[in-house]
Amino acid sequence: MAWPEGKKVNTKTVTVIIVFAALAIVLNLSPLKIPAPYAPYLIYQIWEIPIVAAFLLYGTRVSVLIALLNTLTLIALFPGSLPTGPLYNLAAILGMLFGIGLMNVLVKKRSLKQEAIVATLFTASGVVSRTALMAFVNYVCLRFPPPVGYGLPEEGVVAAIPFVIIFNLTLALYTIPLGYSVAKAVKSYTKV
Repeated sequence: MAWPEGKKVNTKTVTVIIVFAALAIVLNLSPLKIPAPYAPYLIYQIWEIPIVAAFLLYGTRVSVLIALLNTLTLIALFPGSLPTGPLYNLAAILGMLFGIGLMNVLVKKRSLKQEAIVATLFTASGVVSRTALMAFVNYVCLRFPPPVGYGLPEEGVVAAIPFVIIFNLTLALYTIPLGYSVAKAVKSYTKV
């Protein structure tokens, strides 16, 4: 089987995808869930941390495959109150990874080496891209009836957006630095 761009799928890559996907899925299905006090239907979790770590360690292709496996598992086993909820999660994590990846390109061009500055830039960029994307996605989709949205009227959609913004902003504020720390720890103990 050929990997895109002529690369062979190797055992290490498959193992990394399986391990990180399993970790994300276990964390996602675990009882480690905290409803947002301002909107209890929004749930703080830690399952995205391994995906961010995998992105920083192994790149876009591996982390996107992990996120897709997590999404497919959630759709099959635990979609939540909205059957398309895992797709919202996928959009959020991909939006966040896009922001981190964009900043990574800029960091490499500038040859920045200071860990604290790099982590801060990754966090800021990931927070902005995730929050902006999810405000847009929710603004567009919440008005549709289930399974796409909740069938909210315009006033309900507009009222929900500030909560969506706060949630995505705060979730990314802990997910990215923790993912960065995990990636740094894994890198120091393995040959990545």
